Amino acid sequence: MFAIVEIAGLQYKVEQDQKLFVNRLQGDKGAKVSFDKVLLTVNGTTTIGAPAVNGITVDAEILDHVKADKVIVFKKKRRKGYEKKNGHRQSLTQIQITGITGFDNKKEEKKAAPKAKKAAAASEDAPVAKKTTKKSDSETAE
Repeated sequence: MFAIVEIAGLQYKVEQDQKLFVNRLQGDKGAKVSFDKVLLTVNGTTTIGAPAVNGITVDAEILDHVKADKVIVFKKKRRKGYEKKNGHRQSLTQIQITGITGFDNKKEEKKAAPKAKKAAAASEDAPVAKKTTKKSDSETAE
């Protein structure tokens, strides 16, 4: 079971107990957060939202606030004596997905069970049909 969820403006494919880094979120370490903009879910069947799936939420826990590796931005113009060096460190939050809630597994099991029973009953009661093949024109001419 997985879901595609929008977190802080970016889309992530998440599963239960997965750890990932996202753009900085509000909240302290250990705080629980919930994301309700779920774009797609797969739980045996695929559900695509238009634009989001109603009733499904992704719950997570904030593990840590960190900074990413430094990215160096260097600008230069040839023969002009212009050089500029700048750097950037993105602020990130490490989260762990605690669960994807909102699925109703009992209804899916109830829907699947009667179909399986009907198929099994139909196969037991139905007589076995003989397999027939048609002869082509070339075989009948010989």
